[in-house]
Amino acid sequence: MDFRRELYRSPNGDLWSLGRDPADGLAMIVHQANGPSGAAVSFITIRDFLGSGENGPQHQALLRLIAGLIDDSAGNDEVAK
Repeated sequence: MDFRRELYRSPNGDLWSLGRDPADGLAMIVHQANGPSGAAVSFITIRDFLGSGENGPQHQALLRLIAGLIDDSAGNDEVAK
């Protein structure tokens, strides 16, 4: 099954999602170009995506998702002190 969580859809139709690399199952950023650009799909490591130095809305969406995971776990058992 191909599970992806949409992060951001640009005004021009490009789509960025959090998904899994089909080869090894590791979490990756999946970028699908818009139709007029060929609708090509590319897989980008999270390290490369965030380490690119860019700070676009797609990057901010991933950081908000990660922050939400941290916030959601705040009420659970303490992991470290």
